[in-house]
Amino acid sequence: MMTLIAVVLVFSVVVVIHELGHFLVCRYYGVRVEKFAIGFGKEIVGFNWKGTRWSFCLLPLGGYVKPAGEEIEESSGAPDEFFGQNWQHRSAIALAGPVMNYILAFVCFFSLVFFWGQAETSNQPVIGEVIAGFPAEASGFAKGDHMVAINGKEINSWEDAAKLIHTHPGQTIDIRFKRIVNNQSIEKIVAVIPKKDPQREVGVIGISPMVEMVPQGFFKSLSSAGHQTYFWTYLTLKYLGDAIVQRKKPELAGPIGIVTIIAKVSKEGFQEILGLVALISLSLGLFNFFPIPLLDGGHVFLYLIEGIMRKPLNKKMVRAANMVGATLLITIFIYATSQDLSRLKIPFINK
Repeated sequence: MMTLIAVVLVFSVVVVIHELGHFLVCRYYGVRVEKFAIGFGKEIVGFNWKGTRWSFCLLPLGGYVKPAGEEIEESSGAPDEFFGQNWQHRSAIALAGPVMNYILAFVCFFSLVFFWGQAETSNQPVIGEVIAGFPAEASGFAKGDHMVAINGKEINSWEDAAKLIHTHPGQTIDIRFKRIVNNQSIEKIVAVIPKKDPQREVGVIGISPMVEMVPQGFFKSLSSAGHQTYFWTYLTLKYLGDAIVQRKKPELAGPIGIVTIIAKVSKEGFQEILGLVALISLSLGLFNFFPIPLLDGGHVFLYLIEGIMRKPLNKKMVRAANMVGATLLITIFIYATSQDLSRLKIPFINK
């Protein structure tokens, strides 16, 4: 039940915020919004407020906004209709959706750093992770062990421990450490032989320090949120660009894959869900910026052509573009869904 609630909330928040962007800019330019639906399908409950029908529908996954005269064939050209606006206003309305997704992603990134903190490597001589196949694992070290001394020399920081381990490749060292067992602190001394790292030519035993979440101030959190928003946008575009240049099939997640990810993350806590909302919202916003017909970016592309040509869009051209866009989107959907099923290791998919 909690997983189902998490899936519904994540999808609804990301899509409703997107549609809210369209709604707010429609209102700003005086475009009448006939309906704002949360979910799809049959209306369960709804009400009229300020000329808009607010609907809560049967399938609570996403939502949509219906401005008056949003279809070019249906528009009478009235100023309170979508196609009664000039191309600049229509472009602003279309772009408002993905922009709101970016704002949501930024707010989520900011909240994560401001309230929970930013990951920073601790200098305390406490083991954060034990790497499989290295001497520390064979000697019985575990996460949380606090190193006290090496070869009888007191250890006060991770840097102290690293220096002594690095300078003894292939030589036996005695590590004294504390471990909490049943709420009691016990001390042990273990002999370990550091393995020589061929690249750095130093001794290593396969341990890494603890990572602490350190809350940041307001301005540092703003900076971090901006960096994260830019980083994930750049990484996504670079990945897709490299796939096109190298003619490789990109790994995509469709609805099944996204639901699977949400289901896994929902078990880890609110902080992880918030991070996932940020990434999904950013991905949805970025995807809608692409100049593909039927997407917001595709609409803006057509309106830009209208502005350059200085004459209304040709209805046949719009219909043709929408058909191309629909075909492309269906192809992407089928491709992403097939990858989702493949990752789930469905036998008849993998044959």
